[in-house]
Amino acid sequence: MNFPGMPGGAAPGGAGAGAAPGGYDPNDPNIKMMQKAMESCFAKTVMSGGAGFALGGVFGMFMASMAYDTPYHSPTTPGTGPGANPAAAGIPGYKPVDLSSMPLKEQLKHGFKDMGQRSYSTAKNFAKVGALFSGIECGIEGLRAKNDLGNGVAAGCLTGAILAKNGGPQAAAVGCAGFAAFSAAIDAWMRMPSEED
Repeated sequence: MNFPGMPGGAAPGGAGAGAAPGGYDPNDPNIKMMQKAMESCFAKTVMSGGAGFALGGVFGMFMASMAYDTPYHSPTTPGTGPGANPAAAGIPGYKPVDLSSMPLKEQLKHGFKDMGQRSYSTAKNFAKVGALFSGIECGIEGLRAKNDLGNGVAAGCLTGAILAKNGGPQAAAVGCAGFAAFSAAIDAWMRMPSEED
């Protein structure tokens, strides 16, 4: 609430005393400091990484709860043939586990442990992609001194190439093209004029 005499409040004469429409003074040094911090590439990178981690954690938890390929979903035996798990053949000391034969407490323990591991892994990946893209885009925007579609496309290309660098030059090129196209599509959609305009 705005009361007369308070910062951003109505002055006794009726009009706000130098306050912006949002109820704060844009010349306040604290407001300027916060705006400067929010516009820095470091802050944008950290916030994008944190948001990516949170979103990735939720997404990973959802996907892990829908997964049925956990090592506990059915009894398997190493080797080949019906009911066999060929991937388990090379694991020394592999013991198949039938989840349905475990007590409920053990089933929940294994399920939540698997869900937590998958969720954390997805969260780390989303954080890495978010921080990398945001940091690169902010750096490009600072170098070009422009805020247009080209920044997102270039940042997407570099991000895709960096993420796929271990796969070789061809994988880096495909990653560059894929991320650039996705970034262009999302950025173009975000820049579309709204129906109200």
